[in-house]
Amino acid sequence: MAAVARRLGVAPSTLRTWDRRYGLGPRGHTTGRHRRYGPEDVARLELMQRALLRGASPAEAAEYALRAHVEPGKPAPQPVAVPDESALARGLGRAALAMDTPAVQELLNEAIAADGVISCWDRVVRPVLTAVAGRWAHSGACVEVEHLLKECVLAAMIAATPLLGHARNPRPVLLSCAPEERHSLPLYVLRAALARREIGTQMLGAALPADALAAAVRRTAPAAVVLWAQLPRHGDPDVFERVPQTRQRIRMFGCGPGWVTARLPEQVRRLDALADAVDQIEAVVAGART
Repeated sequence: MAAVARRLGVAPSTLRTWDRRYGLGPRGHTTGRHRRYGPEDVARLELMQRALLRGASPAEAAEYALRAHVEPGKPAPQPVAVPDESALARGLGRAALAMDTPAVQELLNEAIAADGVISCWDRVVRPVLTAVAGRWAHSGACVEVEHLLKECVLAAMIAATPLLGHARNPRPVLLSCAPEERHSLPLYVLRAALARREIGTQMLGAALPADALAAAVRRTAPAAVVLWAQLPRHGDPDVFERVPQTRQRIRMFGCGPGWVTARLPEQVRRLDALADAVDQIEAVVAGART
């Protein structure tokens, strides 16, 4: 169990929870003996983790992982939380594989103009990033494609973020990755979506140490703190305990799939989908839209 936990980047207690709740434990386990995971057991767990990173709930991810191994040799079904691939997503994938930066940028701008930054991320960017990451995992290829695509998405999201002269919220929303977490791209999507609703933010980016987070809170007195975690091993809820108290109440949010299995403090609200995160943050710091 310890070896599998290290391989997946999760705590052994998480594996025990997945076994107890969803039946994703070692199939050959005998009572009173060590829990030994075979190749198929590990493959199921990897499928579950992949589905979680795509945005599925734990129950949906477990169902996906179990169904994928019911009939060996057949293609694995898609987890229900992943939207159908669009024509724009297919075009973006082709442009990225061709390393055609202008075409990638044009398609991203088209997707943002058509449906906004959240829809662009969920329906166009994420399916392509998942496909590219899958190809890299199986063959070691396409690392350069992933880097190019992420840089283009970052540029597109920054360009789509309006500069706010007067935000609706007097105190900003502080956006940061959890300590050790370097997957910051979704935070830029969130910032762009909030800015389009005239919600002011402070972006602190990737892998912010807990001491630096505390210093930023003391200096800016934010209305809310949003910490993004992409991977479960980076979703350490203790970081919220280090946010200092201020005279005015600070709302705290754990956003991203890295918090799915974490036991968050009572004062911290979990945010899963980015669209839901935008609505909840807006309602807390500026009141619901009318």
